[in-house]
Amino acid sequence: MARVFSFGVTSSGSKLWNLAYRFHGKQRKLAIGPFPHVSLKDARKKRHEAKQQLINGLDPSQQERLVRSASAEKQSNTFSSLADELIALKAREGKSPATIKKLEWLIRLAKPALGARPITAIDAPEVLHLLRGVEARDKLETAHRFRSTIGSVFRFAVATGRASGDPIFALRGALISPTVRPRAAIIDPTGVGELLRAIDGHAGMPEVRCGLQILALTFVRPGELRGATSAEIDFDRAIWTIPAARMKMRRPHRVPLALQAIAVLKALRGIAGEAGFVLPGARGPRPSFV
Repeated sequence: MARVFSFGVTSSGSKLWNLAYRFHGKQRKLAIGPFPHVSLKDARKKRHEAKQQLINGLDPSQQERLVRSASAEKQSNTFSSLADELIALKAREGKSPATIKKLEWLIRLAKPALGARPITAIDAPEVLHLLRGVEARDKLETAHRFRSTIGSVFRFAVATGRASGDPIFALRGALISPTVRPRAAIIDPTGVGELLRAIDGHAGMPEVRCGLQILALTFVRPGELRGATSAEIDFDRAIWTIPAARMKMRRPHRVPLALQAIAVLKALRGIAGEAGFVLPGARGPRPSFV
């Protein structure tokens, strides 16, 4: 159990404090640190701690590894690191770039206050205080999305064994609910008929009229129609297959085409040709902005 406190110089010229000792009959060495980053006073303090560990039957080198391991684990369990892991997971799952971008934006809102904190040290009142700041700016919908996003980080931590619970669940109902404003819609059959007649009578660009007709006949999103290519349309089977990359849920979507839709698409093919986008732009082969 003899101990030798030494100051060595490596072949590269670095100066190091070391402590040589025996533990269970085996010769060991504890690297205390480089000089001058570790002063003589600090090195002596570290030597004294190692002596106490030896007296208590502990291996100083092993204890040092345990401390480093605990520090690394604590660092990987911060809100920031867990949030980054969650974003990477969502990206691997194939979530749309827009979804990932929105998630990253909400996470950035939380990082200044919570990023460096261990996930297990964050409690509900602390998060509520953060949410109240967003709510105070009359960003009620953002505050609710913010709460949900922070909660998803906690649920990810629970699922990966780095937290025992989700304190954000307790905040449900703690925020002011945003006022729901129904979007304008035509629900009267007579009004729907008037709209369809107005579309059929559109005197502008034929591509615009056809695009509006396709939207009315298929109920796809405008972005899905804008990016439609001739290769996606199967005229024989009357099926339009939208690839997963353009779908919100990242799954291929098959749209059955009525006879009227087929007729409109054939009219468009006469305008745009059999290759490229179904709705060509006015100034070239780019997709139209219907």
